[in-house]
Amino acid sequence: MPAPSTLLAPSILSADFTCLERSIEIASKAGADWMHCDIMDGNFVPNITFGPFIVQAVASCTPMIIDTHLMISDPDRFIEDFVKAGSHQITVHQEACPHLHRTVQFIKSLGVKAGVSINPGTSLSTLDAILPDLDLVLLMSVNPGFGGQKFIPSSIGKIRLLHDMRLQANPQMVIAVDGGITEENAQAVVLAGADALIAGTAFFKSADPAATAATIRAMTR
Repeated sequence: MPAPSTLLAPSILSADFTCLERSIEIASKAGADWMHCDIMDGNFVPNITFGPFIVQAVASCTPMIIDTHLMISDPDRFIEDFVKAGSHQITVHQEACPHLHRTVQFIKSLGVKAGVSINPGTSLSTLDAILPDLDLVLLMSVNPGFGGQKFIPSSIGKIRLLHDMRLQANPQMVIAVDGGITEENAQAVVLAGADALIAGTAFFKSADPAATAATIRAMTR
């Protein structure tokens, strides 16, 4: 079942960094719910983006939820820095955390929401033990590391399965989907069980981001 109101989270990875405040304003006026910050280290994923300083700049420009996705090795070293920078929720990768429960509890101890992300090739069964403790699961519908990739169609089945799992283990948990979200597939993603859509290229590279957001909203009500 789709969420009563789908959350829209533009990813600043696709924003115009020469006018970051303006990009955030565009997202806000379009009705975005979260600002999604993709943190990449060139190790866990084959790209490097930015650190806490940019997250702090984003947080200073908006009252929106700052949703920080750590695509980095050994995220425990940096979690506190990103919380201090203004993140309201921190998502780490299951594949990067050998002591996942400890990491999740550490995030929560800092007073923010805790999420776990998994890559397309990672089984949902790896989340069985941690699901009751999570505020958020972020399903990657592309292989992480670069924006602008095409949505992996098999992700729809994975979203449905995760939705069934949360009904049993943690009904309040949010399911977010990141990668290749467009006006064409947003409805199918929400109907499968997603609550939050992370959209970078489709939003910020659109000729009219507000119209794109409105279309996605209309299709996913």
